Amino acid sequence: MKQKANLKNNQFYTMSHSNQDTIQTISDELTSLLPVFPREYIIVCIGTDRSTGDALGPLTGTYLKQLDLKHMNVYGTLHHPVHAQNLAHYISKFNDEYKRPFIIAIDACLGKNTSIGNITLGTGPLSPGAALNKKLPVIGDVHLTAVVNVSGFMEYAALQNTRLSIVTDMATTIASILSKVDHQLSFTQRLAATISPEFKTKNALNMGINKEHYSN
Repeated sequence: MKQKANLKNNQFYTMSHSNQDTIQTISDELTSLLPVFPREYIIVCIGTDRSTGDALGPLTGTYLKQLDLKHMNVYGTLHHPVHAQNLAHYISKFNDEYKRPFIIAIDACLGKNTSIGNITLGTGPLSPGAALNKKLPVIGDVHLTAVVNVSGFMEYAALQNTRLSIVTDMATTIASILSKVDHQLSFTQRLAATISPEFKTKNALNMGINKEHYSN
């Protein structure tokens, strides 16, 4: 019998966005990481529509808004992006308006050529802008990142010249993952939610540690 791993920060589970099992598998893994007791949930989709590669977050947020999630508040869309200039403001807003929210952070990242198209679920906070050597506040209890292009040389240019097709495909996949997670939550009060009894009867897959280093 497969048991849920005892996870710590900086452990990762990675699958290609084109794998037919990615949506189900990562949504199950993510659901297994959610708190047992009711919490308010926030999805923060980080990025800007001024850069093709960095538009993954806002695209994901826009798709999620269209899906009309029942138990999660979504921040970061094409019309109202969460980016380097306003991230600190949103963190302050979350602290003021929510009581111990569980935050899922979404962002694009750069990696090896063979990793392009991979989606990674990670435990612990996300460090936005790390690939571009930006020192921004960390955010998230868990995070989802997607490798949109190669790292190591002219990262700004790499993000600017990323193919829109792969960004939209991965944003669609991530939105589908989070929509399935939302369906596993049972409404309790206002926006606070908890895992549905049906999911609690399932055993989550073992969470693998991704030994390949990637940058956000």
